Amino acid sequence: MDISKKIKIAFTFLIMMLMTNIYGQSNDFKVTLDAGHGAHDFGANYSGRVEKNIALAIVLKVGKILEAYPKIDVIYTRKTDVFIDLVERADIANRADSNIFVSIHLNANKNTEADGTETYVMGMNKIASNLEAAKKENAVITMEKDYKQKYEGYDPNSPETMIGMTLMQEEYLENSIALASKVEDQFAKLGKKLRHGGVKQAPFMVLHKAYMPRVLIETGFISNPTEGELLNSEEGQNDIARAIANAIISYKYEYFGDGGAETLGEKPSQILKEIPVKDSETPKENKNLIKKDTLGSIYKIQPFDSKNKFAMKPINFKGLQNV
Repeated sequence: MDISKKIKIAFTFLIMMLMTNIYGQSNDFKVTLDAGHGAHDFGANYSGRVEKNIALAIVLKVGKILEAYPKIDVIYTRKTDVFIDLVERADIANRADSNIFVSIHLNANKNTEADGTETYVMGMNKIASNLEAAKKENAVITMEKDYKQKYEGYDPNSPETMIGMTLMQEEYLENSIALASKVEDQFAKLGKKLRHGGVKQAPFMVLHKAYMPRVLIETGFISNPTEGELLNSEEGQNDIARAIANAIISYKYEYFGDGGAETLGEKPSQILKEIPVKDSETPKENKNLIKKDTLGSIYKIQPFDSKNKFAMKPINFKGLQNV
């Protein structure tokens, strides 16, 4: 056999291997796991129990369980004690074309008797405790570099800006609720170890930019001495991680079957590549969310309700002109 023929055979074999690898991975069910906080952002901190450390420990345990299952691909926003911007956490999931996004946190309250899990989906809810939970987690953006430019116009303490965050979220709400319900159902099976608090809705910034079904799990109250010690223990973390992993696996099999993930509609990475609007007054974080039709027209809807008077500038209305 001459050298040219050997090269052709080797090249053909290489192409086959590459194609097998590409198509073999294309149907994987992709899960992005997000451990809340990190580095200088400690999150809640009670009696030596630190949210950033416990959240990471639980995420790594969940990931290890999921990685043992075929056709499940796990992506992490962080695997070490580092600080990741909130919008970047969502973008990691978007770039990976993840099927679901799961952010794991721990709750805290001045009332140290408060206990139980809470699993949130993105949306607006008038219940004060839900808004307070979102404001607490969203306030971390002030630790990010250039946050005023990155989250232009966002104020963690303003109800108006949190209402605006709920736009364009309905597409994934039903599936997000289904996933959240499975998480809480699994927590319920832990019995007396952990009280499950149910599915709730709140405007979390980390969920806002993820274009897929997504949930934020408050795994319990770190401020509660008994529950805090459970969350800080190896046994407690294993129980919680198994519950979350079981919920994810159940969701995967119910909605995507045994054969991995189906591609439904646009992928998150495709959404990120939409043609941006050439409008100097449009907030940076909204440019990629606006689509052009074939005629070049732009359609935007911004419901807004406030007791305060706002200047009729495009920057206050997601770039909408002539308000």
